[in-house]
Amino acid sequence: MNGENWGHLVGNIANLLAPSMAKDHPNLPVVKAEGCYYYGADGREYLDFTSGIAVENVGHRHPKVVQAIKDSADHLVHGPSGVIIYESILRLADELGKITPGNLDCFFFANSGTEAIEGAIKLAKYVTKRPYAVSFTGCFHGRSMGALSVSTSKSKYRKYQQPSWLTYQLPYANGKDCPHGEDPEEYFPRKLEKDVETLFNHQVDPEEVACMIIEPVLGEGGYIIPPKQWMKKIREICDRHGILLIFDEVQTGFGRTGDWFAAQAFEVVPDIMAIAKGIAAGLPLSATVASKELMEKWPLGAHGTTFGGNPIACSAALASLEVLKSENLLENAKNMGDYALKKLNELKTKHPAIGSVRGLGLMIGIEIIDPRTGNPDGNGVMDILNSSLDRGVLFYLCGNSGEVIRMIPPLVVTKEQIDKGLEVLDEALTEHEAVAAK
Repeated sequence: MNGENWGHLVGNIANLLAPSMAKDHPNLPVVKAEGCYYYGADGREYLDFTSGIAVENVGHRHPKVVQAIKDSADHLVHGPSGVIIYESILRLADELGKITPGNLDCFFFANSGTEAIEGAIKLAKYVTKRPYAVSFTGCFHGRSMGALSVSTSKSKYRKYQQPSWLTYQLPYANGKDCPHGEDPEEYFPRKLEKDVETLFNHQVDPEEVACMIIEPVLGEGGYIIPPKQWMKKIREICDRHGILLIFDEVQTGFGRTGDWFAAQAFEVVPDIMAIAKGIAAGLPLSATVASKELMEKWPLGAHGTTFGGNPIACSAALASLEVLKSENLLENAKNMGDYALKKLNELKTKHPAIGSVRGLGLMIGIEIIDPRTGNPDGNGVMDILNSSLDRGVLFYLCGNSGEVIRMIPPLVVTKEQIDKGLEVLDEALTEHEAVAAK
């Protein structure tokens, strides 16, 4: 397989693929991926600090995952679950129940993060018999109509596609909004109480709210890490009003934050979780997760799927879990994340274009600003991403204005690879600042 056989099509991408998909950054033509690397149709090796957008947690094409896929394909390619039943889906549910927080040990398998969110919202509405949801400003939960109704990371996702289902939003706890001299762990829980009181007094009665849904670490909205006490206050408010708490762990799951799930890092157990991305090392798989007690209230026919819980994807997920455990990748995520943050904070003292650096495990955000104004600089991010790509390192972006560089390498990343990636980022920042100064 090489780029010569299809390279002539690359220039015709916009005519072959929908622009809503084909115009993302950077449209790098590749012929292979392995470990922490993509191999381009141009013959070059690219260090991947995107993990396929937080999917390839065990690295691209891990041998154990590839073998599991091959072995599974020799026996069964398609379910559907319910019409038939098969070993891989049962074993996966059993193994996942050992690592999910609290009593969340019952699973509805689907294909994508968006589907897992749809399932979570439907479950919450069915069980509570309440019509509304509350989400948090800046969170991204997907782009199907139900998921879009609670997504607020960018207004462009809703433009001309406003969902008909009414939802309500509360502010996310962004450290930048904490007044000088205040402790964020005290300020944001106090502020949340006031925000919730205003919401419930003026917009919606809490007895009509089925769920609150939140990303425990803000993903597409800018890689914001909220205070732990704020997250615990959300749990407390939900308990007070009989509201189900949904954690969107699509991006934070499977070791990305240094724990199996961010819920464990924040010491908060939600009622429902949505998990996907890193679950199956690149194969389409997701799950809506809740306790057996809650799931039993969701009867046959209330939700369904044809392809969800595909036997090959479940086998890949089982192999991925084995790799995460046997290679101590959660510990590596913590260690390499701490190391990367230390190196990035050193770069921050050197580069005025870096506004802030934040991270939890290997979920790291690097905010780029215009040093003259302090304003977010999305154009600068694109310059830096393109310059880094020219030097063989692939980063991605996030934030409301595209002002944050995502650094999300596979959890198998080494110190040497971190050093290489940040050396390239250093060079790209230097080049960007030199051009901006002219």
